[in-house]
Amino acid sequence: MRRYEAMEEAVKSLDHELIISNIGRPSDELHSIRDRPENFYMLGSMGLASSIGLGIALSSRRRVIVFDGDGSILMNMGSLATISYHAPSNLRLVIFDNASYGSTGDQDTIASKIPLEKIVEGCGLETRVIEERQDISWAMEWLISGEVPKVLVIKVEKGSEKVPNVPLDHKFIRDRFMESLRQV
Repeated sequence: MRRYEAMEEAVKSLDHELIISNIGRPSDELHSIRDRPENFYMLGSMGLASSIGLGIALSSRRRVIVFDGDGSILMNMGSLATISYHAPSNLRLVIFDNASYGSTGDQDTIASKIPLEKIVEGCGLETRVIEERQDISWAMEWLISGEVPKVLVIKVEKGSEKVPNVPLDHKFIRDRFMESLRQV
């Protein structure tokens, strides 16, 4: 399954949740699938989507979903421990694991040898791993339920969809997202 297909299926389960999207191609793909003010597209800070999601979750009652990649989460593994420590009930992570740095040329990450779910579990977070598109619906249902932070790892193929770059200015993305935070 390609990341685009997995993301397209995952988004079907979301309504008013805030989405923080990983840098690069994943943000482009999310924009192509479903642009909305509640999406924050990372345009220049690899590894920080989970940290930004944590900060927003701690300062808001809204449900926050972080769409991240294995390369990005591995670049900032401390965020998993910090999320576990603070345990915001409204934060969820979806990690699209293609075992590569997809936005920079598909170089292998350590996720090809060390299962991400073991790292996530080691940080004390609930996790599930899926590999099939038909499992995304129930997995997203599991992810959204409950009052503890959770992590869903979706195994996907290497490669990115050929979609345009996010055509929005970074200040516009920020301002539009901040305005959506004010909405209840």
